[in-house]
Amino acid sequence: MNLMHVRRFWVAGVVLAAVVALLPFSFHAERHLETATRVEGSEAEAVRQELVSRFHSPFVDRVVLVIQGLPPADSAEGEQALATIVSGLREEPGVSGVVSHLELRDPVFLGKGGGTFVLVGLSSTEAPVESLVPKLHERANSLANQLRGRYPNVKIELTGELPLNFDIRKASADDVRRGESLVIPATLALLLVAFGSLVAALIPLAVGQLAIAATLAITGLLAHRFHLSILVQNLATMLGLGLGIDYALLMVSRFREAISAGHDGAAASVLAARQAGRTLLISASTVAIGFLALLTVPISEIRSIGVAGFLVAGMCVLLTNTVVPAVLALLGRRIDAGRLPFTPKLDVHRAERTGERWRSWGKVIVAHPWLALVLAGAPLLLLAWQVTRLDTSLPKGDWLPESAESVHALHTLEQMDRAGVVYSMRVIVELPTDSIAQTDAGWNALDRLSKRLASDPRCARVISISTIAEGNRASLTDLSRETRRTFLSSDGRAALLEVLPATSVSLRDQVDWVRELRKTGAAALTGVPGATLQIGGIPALNADYQTIVTNRFVPVMGMVVGATFLALLCGFRSLFAAVKAIALNLLSVAASFGALVLVFQDGHGSSLLGVPGGTGSVFPLVPIVAFAIVFGLSMDYEVFLVARVLEARRGGLGEMDAIPEGMARTAGLITSAAAIMIVVFAAFTFGNFLVVKMIGFTLAVAVLIDATLVRIVIGPALLRVAGDWNWWPGGLGKPRSAPKAASRE
Repeated sequence: MNLMHVRRFWVAGVVLAAVVALLPFSFHAERHLETATRVEGSEAEAVRQELVSRFHSPFVDRVVLVIQGLPPADSAEGEQALATIVSGLREEPGVSGVVSHLELRDPVFLGKGGGTFVLVGLSSTEAPVESLVPKLHERANSLANQLRGRYPNVKIELTGELPLNFDIRKASADDVRRGESLVIPATLALLLVAFGSLVAALIPLAVGQLAIAATLAITGLLAHRFHLSILVQNLATMLGLGLGIDYALLMVSRFREAISAGHDGAAASVLAARQAGRTLLISASTVAIGFLALLTVPISEIRSIGVAGFLVAGMCVLLTNTVVPAVLALLGRRIDAGRLPFTPKLDVHRAERTGERWRSWGKVIVAHPWLALVLAGAPLLLLAWQVTRLDTSLPKGDWLPESAESVHALHTLEQMDRAGVVYSMRVIVELPTDSIAQTDAGWNALDRLSKRLASDPRCARVISISTIAEGNRASLTDLSRETRRTFLSSDGRAALLEVLPATSVSLRDQVDWVRELRKTGAAALTGVPGATLQIGGIPALNADYQTIVTNRFVPVMGMVVGATFLALLCGFRSLFAAVKAIALNLLSVAASFGALVLVFQDGHGSSLLGVPGGTGSVFPLVPIVAFAIVFGLSMDYEVFLVARVLEARRGGLGEMDAIPEGMARTAGLITSAAAIMIVVFAAFTFGNFLVVKMIGFTLAVAVLIDATLVRIVIGPALLRVAGDWNWWPGGLGKPRSAPKAASRE
């Protein structure tokens, strides 16, 4: 074994050891990932910080305890039972405040048809506040059991933003396990068909699993310092399996071909690494460009996807370029161990025989390029046109996991006509000079604002310091310190108003209401020039989220397209090839978005995916995330088709012969890799997490379209129509790195 082989084994050993060392950190990475969405620099985030720093509110983070089966909260017996619950909650570590009908004699606590609720403030300095939810669940169950002897129908459940997020995390973890249980057997079956050997099939699968584990471990460690979303789990698994298997599939294919040509294991591994390694780096770079662009969006969910995608692409290419060649060198001809009886063993002529079918197809395309463009392009353009109807407002309907306790409790609140306590707008009004607590002018301004908001038909209730004091400023001294800290800033110039929307007001209408109030402004609402108004809460967060995604989509798209164009221009030294690749990718993305509109937004066939009737719109993050991912994945197939054609042209073939030759060399691998990608992405459309359903569906459709109509019909036809202009100005010059980069087959 020469020095080069020894060096390769050492590098592979170091990489493998590092990945193995990371594995223990991957097992519980989800514990450190957040389900709450953070929109940096948003008005909703500013309100939250104001409540922490200026108000010192005990209810910055809160949950809603929904209670049924007890006597009415305004009866003596009901108050006694409620006192037991409140007393038990105050004893729970992490509870910073409790308010119920006992502390605030407000009819809002008396639900229609019976039942009541308790607001519980939470505070945690050692761990994410969400970590308090399980213990609060236990306390609620304990209190229910304590009261059940006297009230057998008592039911105490948690809901609110924190419990809903906690249950979404559980749904996300369940989706990952369900997706893997579907993907791994199906992928193994496809790999067995492609290779006919158990050993060869297991290597790509192992690369995918190691890449996922390493990515989760690293993100779990990063989550101690940065806000990373639970979506990391889903995206790392989805992309780790897809990219890891795709990249290793190439390396193993090249190795087996070298073995079949008579090389020994060591020589075949070096040859495979040399031929495939550069292509893998180019492929991973195009994928990474999209994920790096997502880091510019100041939303924790989208940045988390960018981090996860960048890491998983890097881990996949690192493992495939280091560990896989070393394993292949050790295996040698044992790569065919566990060969299935119905598959032929590789020989030197098999690849040529397999490619002949694709060569014949390529000849049909180059003989009738305009017909091919019309037949394949027309339906794609029609599908892509549907993207003009894409609606990125919040989807309609109940898309939360139905089995979760927090969702059931939310539905109970809706039946009580009190769901507004979960979706309340947290409005902070600040006056330029007058103190709200100490001057009549300030107090009257707050009172006017409270009454104006309450008069809106979309409003169920406004709770502020003036409504609690029943408009009497003199009674402020009778209020508890907890109440004053909740609704009045420490300097007395700013006040909080909790605006509870009516149960009939949809999330989309709540967002419109927030934007309407912001546009109107505090001066018009209070009658005080110079007054300022900030709106937080779930409706405001949704509004800020949509605005930022809408504003950042075009810049992100420009960054991805521009960087990819430069990479292709450098790789092919051809302006037309780069422009054509960009145009075809945009067509693939638009067509996949069109399918998303038809299936999810319009509901055509959505019941097959567990979304009967459609959603009416698409989550705002889906288009921007799907674009960043799809653009890189699609460019992968474009690179090795065009580069193979370019290699054939440089080898002396004319355009009519080079295009079928390039297809013969690449179409089989494109089909195999795409089939695996589609299986991986499609598996995640059967989970309970709607946003992941949408992303998985969009990616699966994009890969299907790209690997069929675009790369084996439209792409070759455009190459034929353009002729030598494909390679202007310098594509047909002396070969440099392009042929090596093209050797993906």
